[in-house]
Amino acid sequence: MSESHLPAPTFRVLSLIPPMTQLNTPYPSTAYLTGFLRSQGVDAVQEDLALALVLELFTPNGLAQVRASALAQPEAQRSASVNYFLDYFESYQSTIAPTLAFLQGRDATLSHRIAGRGFLPEGPRFASLDAYDDEGSGDPLAWAFGALGQQDRARHLATLYLNDLADVLRDAVDSRFEFVRYAEQLAGSQATFEPLAQALAAAPTLVDDTLQALTLAVIAKHQPQLVLLSVPFPGAVYAAFRMAQTIKAHHPHIHIGLGGGFVNTELRELTEPRVFDYVDFISLDAGERPLLALLEHLQGKRSVQRLVRTFVRNDTGEVRLMNWAEPDVPFEDVGTPTWDGLPLDRYLSLLDMLNPMHRLWSDGRWNKLTVAHGCYWKKCSFCDVSLDYISRYETASASTLVDRIEKIVAETGQTGFHFVDEAAPPKALKALAEELLRRKVHISWWGNIRFEKTFTPELAELLAQSGCIAMSGGLEVASDRLLSLMKKGVSVEQVAQVTKGFSEAGILVHAYLMYGFPTQTLQDTVDALEYVRQLFENGCIQSGFFHRFACTVHSPVGQNPADYGVQVVPLPEVSFAKNDIAFIDPTGTDHDTLGLGLKKAIYNYMHGVGVEEDVRQWFELPKAKCPKTTVPRHKIAKALGY
Repeated sequence: MSESHLPAPTFRVLSLIPPMTQLNTPYPSTAYLTGFLRSQGVDAVQEDLALALVLELFTPNGLAQVRASALAQPEAQRSASVNYFLDYFESYQSTIAPTLAFLQGRDATLSHRIAGRGFLPEGPRFASLDAYDDEGSGDPLAWAFGALGQQDRARHLATLYLNDLADVLRDAVDSRFEFVRYAEQLAGSQATFEPLAQALAAAPTLVDDTLQALTLAVIAKHQPQLVLLSVPFPGAVYAAFRMAQTIKAHHPHIHIGLGGGFVNTELRELTEPRVFDYVDFISLDAGERPLLALLEHLQGKRSVQRLVRTFVRNDTGEVRLMNWAEPDVPFEDVGTPTWDGLPLDRYLSLLDMLNPMHRLWSDGRWNKLTVAHGCYWKKCSFCDVSLDYISRYETASASTLVDRIEKIVAETGQTGFHFVDEAAPPKALKALAEELLRRKVHISWWGNIRFEKTFTPELAELLAQSGCIAMSGGLEVASDRLLSLMKKGVSVEQVAQVTKGFSEAGILVHAYLMYGFPTQTLQDTVDALEYVRQLFENGCIQSGFFHRFACTVHSPVGQNPADYGVQVVPLPEVSFAKNDIAFIDPTGTDHDTLGLGLKKAIYNYMHGVGVEEDVRQWFELPKAKCPKTTVPRHKIAKALGY
């Protein structure tokens, strides 16, 4: 056959999940992209290198390499975690493979030995168990698991064991290593690329070398022409650039695209040319339309000027955003995500939090799906309401959603779904529940909502019948004044009534909570915690988490600070990432001091501890300086009609 008659090589797209995301289930971005591309006839494949990196490091051979790094440290510099690891290395090396097999669900009977506390080496992380054994029973987990729950008890102990090993990696191998926030300080809100550039130019660590080998292996396996790196969080950026660096060094002909949540929020004003030494294209917002345009460009069917929402570096070395106007692919037409190619039997079902609601984030293999694109409310003053992932609201029909659900169940064999919407709309959830019941499709599902009055007890019961097991939602600051300032569109009493309706329907409820909002005073904080205490006391919520308010440049607070009584601190000149912005609040409240008390309180409330106590006990302040709450003690009970 002459050369001119050879068939054209297949144009293959490889989507990669960089470290670190989740270990219990795949991050959904590559599943969405791969499913969409295949629906368009594109040869698309995917790999999860976040999981692969951990599974490679946490092996007998991997731990031997960690030990070598630890021994190379001067003794005086070794942490308690490292010293314990070295003392009990043989035990760690012999237990790592069976423990991972247990967490992957491949060896359930090992739970007997792990739960017996004689199998795993117990490093510094296990000291936290002593806090549970207040009565000196000798069984600090009895309150959580009782005589039963052995599998859960064992998974919790195995999770502590892995966290000990992660601490060793951080202290002896790579100071940036974490299971979630891996090297995020190099990327999050970094005005310049310099810190990341220096890290990428530094000598590679064992973690870097392992990631390089894994990257080259998947390139050799799939032989792609285009690699897509999806970076949802700052904690996935450094590894994504290390992977891109490896590909460029060994396969310079392969094109590399970068996208995802971090890009969409933080790189919108990118001007740094050095970024394009690592990647060729950076796309913003929903990826379907930019990706179709990019594929046409790479195959000679479209000029670079007609790329959609895509940054490139031109011939003169300048960064340019190519933004040819084309409509986005409708949400109804984005296709069904596919997990084909991802090792669904190798994810680790962890149990780091004993609270039954809070554990859902790390426990179990959930199929992640979206009910709608964007947010139907899009008014909250702390949210990035000006960006596409919030502002462009689109839904798909209940019939289409259940079609997708049935396809995913058939592919994965898993019937658990996590709907990852910013705020799933009540009307769409009602229609979805009715369609699931009509078709007799049996799934377990949970998601995120606004605690609005549309979620009546009747609707909660319907959702429970369709398989809803849990709901999370933003209570933010439990203060009607601040909720109004936030434009949250709910009141504390309304949240109490809605969450109680869910709880009575057998649905677990998690509240996202916030502190440090503009003009929030010490009194506001004490009162907010009292409201939260009463919500726990009355069985409205079972779980919660306090996070510090962060002002972002894309939120109403960041764009109109005077409306919220604060002044923003001018940012330096930005050529790389831009997101968080500091502000000056004239109230002068020391939120750093209060944050520790809030987190301590919520942790104890989730374990049923201290719910009856005066909320002031949680704050490390003299009682004379910590005001009494102004909230009546039975405010929530009265709102519920008790």
